[in-house]
Amino acid sequence: MPQVENYNDESITVLEGLEHVRKRPGMYIGSTDERGLHHLVWEIVDNSIDEALAGYGKEITVIINEDNSITVEDNGRGVPSGMHKTGKNTMEIIYTKLNAGGKFNSSAYKTSGGLHGVGASVVNALSTYMVVTSYRDGKIRQIRFKNGGKEVSEVEDIGETKKTGTTVTFKPDPTIFTTTVYNYETIKTRIRESAFLIKNLKMTLKDRRNNKSESFVYENGISEYVAFLTTGKNAIHNVAYFEGNYAATVDENGKTSNSDIEVEVALQFVDSYTETIISFVNNVKTPDGGTHETGFRTSLTKAFNDYAHKNRLIKDSVFLEGTDLRAGLTAVVSVRIGEKLLEFEGQTKGKLGTPQAKFAVDSVLTEKLGYFLMENKDLAERLVKKALKEAEARKKAREAREQARMDKKDKGERNISDKLAPTSEKNKEINELYLVEGDSAGGSAKKGRDRRFQAILPLRGKVLNTEKATAESALNNEEISTMIYTIGADYGVNFDLKKCNYKKIIIMTDADDDGAHIQVLLLTFFFRYMRPLVEDGRIYLALPPLFKITKRGKKEEILYAWTNEEKDKILAEAKCETILQRYKGLGEMNAEQLWDTTMNPETRTLVKVSIDDLSEAEAQIETLMGADSARRRDWIDNHVSFTLEEE
Repeated sequence: MPQVENYNDESITVLEGLEHVRKRPGMYIGSTDERGLHHLVWEIVDNSIDEALAGYGKEITVIINEDNSITVEDNGRGVPSGMHKTGKNTMEIIYTKLNAGGKFNSSAYKTSGGLHGVGASVVNALSTYMVVTSYRDGKIRQIRFKNGGKEVSEVEDIGETKKTGTTVTFKPDPTIFTTTVYNYETIKTRIRESAFLIKNLKMTLKDRRNNKSESFVYENGISEYVAFLTTGKNAIHNVAYFEGNYAATVDENGKTSNSDIEVEVALQFVDSYTETIISFVNNVKTPDGGTHETGFRTSLTKAFNDYAHKNRLIKDSVFLEGTDLRAGLTAVVSVRIGEKLLEFEGQTKGKLGTPQAKFAVDSVLTEKLGYFLMENKDLAERLVKKALKEAEARKKAREAREQARMDKKDKGERNISDKLAPTSEKNKEINELYLVEGDSAGGSAKKGRDRRFQAILPLRGKVLNTEKATAESALNNEEISTMIYTIGADYGVNFDLKKCNYKKIIIMTDADDDGAHIQVLLLTFFFRYMRPLVEDGRIYLALPPLFKITKRGKKEEILYAWTNEEKDKILAEAKCETILQRYKGLGEMNAEQLWDTTMNPETRTLVKVSIDDLSEAEAQIETLMGADSARRRDWIDNHVSFTLEEE
C-alpha cells in the first residue's frame, strides 16, 4: 500500500456548518439513492408527528410539488422564532446546527421519533433550497436557505395569523442524489402507516404533478392496521386490541423517578400458519424487533398456557410452544418510551434495546390477554386446538425429515430429487442454488456451471401458488417439498437460517411472461414459507440476455444485449454485417453461453430481492396472488396501463 506523505498541520481540514453532511451524506440518511431521497421526507414528517404525539395538532399534509420539491404542513405549535441565548434566531439554529432541537428536553417532548436535533438540519444540508414558515404567537415568520444552508436570510415577519403550525418546503440537491424524482406510492405507504399508529391523526398526500390526492385517518388506530394487513384472509376472530401503561424506574445520579412506557397491541389470528409481527417505538418501525417484541412473544405464550392449564385443555406436564401458538398470527406492537429510557442496538436503530420495554409489554399484555381469553372461551379453545394441531404437524414433519435423512444415508447419499445436481463442496458460505425453469435450460445449466459451488435444481412447469393453497397441499407438492429439503432449513415458524445450505438462491427463468409468472410464484413461496431468506438478502433473480448479436467481420464476434437500448446501440455502432437473435428461452443457449451471460460471477447480473415494507409486501402478495379476483382486477385497473404497440 502506498504511503501518504505530508501529514502535517496543513493537512487538517475543518468543514464549516453543514459541509460535513454534504461530504458524507450516507452517514446521516443511509444512502444517496431513492431510499435516501425519501428519507429526507421522513425526517421532516417525523418532526410533525412528534408534535401530534405531544398533543398538538391532528393534521399533517405532505405535498409533492411539480418540480419534485416537498412541502410538509402541520397544525402543531409552530417553530419558535425568537432570539436564542446563543444570540441567534431559534429558527436558524434548528435548521442549520446539528445537535440542536427540542427533543433533548422532556418538557418539550415526552417521546419522539425524529432524529434528536439532526433531522431538519440534515435535510437542509442536502437541499438546493429550503423555506420554513412558522405560525406561532399570532405571527407568520419565515426563513429561507440556499445551497445546503450556506446562505441564510434573516427571519422575516410576513403577516399575522390565528392559526398555529409549521410549513417546510425543500428541494433535494441533484448533485448529491442519484435521482430526485419522488415516488407517490412510497410516500403514501409511509404516511398511511403513520396514520394507523396515531388514532384520529389525519395524514394527507397531494401530488401536484398529476393532481392526485388521498387522505388517511383511523379512529381505531392499530386495530385498523391489523385489519388492513389481514384483508382477504380468512380471519378466525375480530381484531383484539390491548393498551396500558407501565411504570419503569429510572436511576439517575442516585435518584429514582418513574417514567411510563405506553403499550399498544393489536392482534388477529387467521386460518394460516405464517406469522407476521410488526413493531414500532415512538412511531418508528423496528424491523429487527427488540425487547418489546420479546415481551410480546413471552406474554402470548404465558397467557395461552395459563388459560389452557386452568381450563384443563392440556395436561399440566404439557406446554404449548410459542412457534405453534403464533401460527397464523398477525400483530402490531407499538410502544412509546421517553428519552431517558430509550436505547437502540446498533447504528441503524432498527432494534430496540430498552430492557424495561420487555417487562412493559409482558406486564400489560399478560393480564389483558388473560381476561380476553376468559371472556371468549370458544375462541380460546379453538386457538389452543389450532396450536396443538400445529405442534402435531411439526412433529410429523420432523419425523419425516429424520426418516429421509436415514434413507439417504442408507442409500449412499442419494439425492431426494434425482434432478438436483449438488455442489461438490460443502461450504454453506459460498454455495449457490439455481432454480431453473424447465429441463432443457436445467441441462445447459448443469453442463455450464461451476460444480464446486453451484447446485442446479430444474423446476417442472408452473410452481404451485402457495398463497391460494393450503399448507398441507403445499407441503405435499413435489416441487415445494423438494425445495424445502434441498435448502435444508425447514419452513414457516420453524425456519432456521443457520441451517440453510446456500448463501445465494437464484431464480433463473425465461425472459417472457411465463418466466415472470414463475418468478412471482417462487417469490410468493419464499415470502410465505421462508421469509428470513428474503430478509437476509439471499434470494436473487438472474438476468439472462434478451438478444444475441453476431458481428460477421474479419473475425466473428458475439455480443449480448439485455435491453432494447443496448441492442440498438450495438447495431448502430456495428461496421459490418450482423445477425440478430431474440432469445425466446434459456434453452436456446448452450452451456458456454449460459455460463458467460448468466452464471459466471464475474460477468453475470443478479437482482437481489428485498422487503422495504413488510405490511405493503403482505398486502401486495394477498392482492396479486390471493383468491379474491375482484380485488386483483381493481388493482390492475388502477395500476397497470395497457397499450397496443407494433414491434
